[in-house]
Amino acid sequence: MTRKRPILAKSSPRSLLRHIVLIVLSVFFVFPLLWLLSTSLKTDLQVFVVPPELIPKPFLWKNYTNLWTYFPYFLFLKNTVLVVVLSVAGVLLTAPLVGYAFARLRWPGRDFFFLILLGTMMLPSQVTLIPLYLLFSKLGWINTFMPLWVPAWFGGGAFYVFLIRQFLMSIPRDLEESAFIDGAGYMRIYTNIMLPLIPPVLTTVAIFQFMGSWNDFIGPLIYLNDQSKYTLSLGLRIFQQQSSQSQGEIGMMMAATAISVVPVIVFFFLAQKKFIEGVVLTGIKA
Repeated sequence: MTRKRPILAKSSPRSLLRHIVLIVLSVFFVFPLLWLLSTSLKTDLQVFVVPPELIPKPFLWKNYTNLWTYFPYFLFLKNTVLVVVLSVAGVLLTAPLVGYAFARLRWPGRDFFFLILLGTMMLPSQVTLIPLYLLFSKLGWINTFMPLWVPAWFGGGAFYVFLIRQFLMSIPRDLEESAFIDGAGYMRIYTNIMLPLIPPVLTTVAIFQFMGSWNDFIGPLIYLNDQSKYTLSLGLRIFQQQSSQSQGEIGMMMAATAISVVPVIVFFFLAQKKFIEGVVLTGIKA
């Protein structure tokens, strides 16, 4: 019987070099976030110290405690959570239905309308900005949250429908045929067979929609006029303007930014396994 060599013995210099490069690149990409956290714990004088200090001495935690009273951060956070929850819920409820119709149902003009749907992905958001504004203005939705979440309840966009369709196309039709023999209809097949098989791609869609809605700046800037309805991204912009005018509160501004980044990071790491699985199965390429 041959003895197995240790795993470390199999590592080649090329593999070691690859790991070193990956570690260096990881540190390079994480460094801005570390600097953000470091700056959020500094006074304004410490921010401009030369040479710069990565670890502040001492930690100025009051930047985080004073943040909630300095400007309406909690109000902006509440508005953002409302928009994000409604948007993600809309996409998860409607995009699978549209993707299922394009992937598994046979109806006249299916491929033609799918090509038209894909064609909308070629349109920059700047092209549709004015028509959408005029439409929402006619509906009386300006200065409300509805332009920020209602479109998500119509499939969420061509990209999400495309991802779900591609995933559903990979499922064998034998499952459907067996269900048809047992007397199941299309909706029962969708709810009992298809939905339990697509959590990975739904997680991918949820992460994309979450990050898009959470970080959306143009939408709130165009459609919201009342400051009490501002989302976090727009509220941080107002805070930045106030800080630049007063020549201070840089640490507090970085603290506000750090708090706004935390939910995205936490959500991604909680759903990381399903997200990677969904990316692999749908064939997304960077």
